Amino acid sequence: MDTVVHILADPAYHDYLAILKGARNGLVYGVKVRFPHALIMAILFGRGDWPSRIRTIFRATKTHALNLAKFVTLYKTLLLIQKKANGGKERSWDTFIAGLIGGYVVFGERSAINEQIVLYVCSRVAASFIPRASSPYNMSSTASSAVRPIPPNARYFSVFAAVCWGAVMWLFQERGETIQPGMFNSMVYLYRDSDHWNSLKTLLWHNR
Repeated sequence: MDTVVHILADPAYHDYLAILKGARNGLVYGVKVRFPHALIMAILFGRGDWPSRIRTIFRATKTHALNLAKFVTLYKTLLLIQKKANGGKERSWDTFIAGLIGGYVVFGERSAINEQIVLYVCSRVAASFIPRASSPYNMSSTASSAVRPIPPNARYFSVFAAVCWGAVMWLFQERGETIQPGMFNSMVYLYRDSDHWNSLKTLLWHNR
């Protein structure tokens, strides 16, 4: 145990152990994010018997968790390789290169899970260009970070929200085939299924 404690505390091994810890955190976070989402979607929109729905939940959770673990592992490994190749110095574009390669290798294959994750990331990238407010979020989880996220300026966010919702509703009506399937199904449930009923039961209790 003394040897293990020594290795864990040795700065020479820090970058390598950080890759291991990153893989672990990616796996855990993937499970935490995907499992409740897959469960709710199976309850609301799932088809077939419950054994088949449970298999779907397991596959979605496994895929999300493993892909995040793979990405974090590859990303941190590529950062370390670039750092060593540059004499131990980090460069600002190293993160972009590592993310570019990692994104292509892990999330480049089109699948329902990968598409959802990439669209989520894309929305965050787009939203980052909204002008910021004057003070950061009140988040205790960022206390150890030198950078604290700052919320969007309220006025610009209102415009951004309006444009996003206007655009997605137009796409749903005019070019529905371009919308991600999970979101499309949700929008059908909200905006089209709500136009149809044949009794008080299907109006208030069952969708159909």
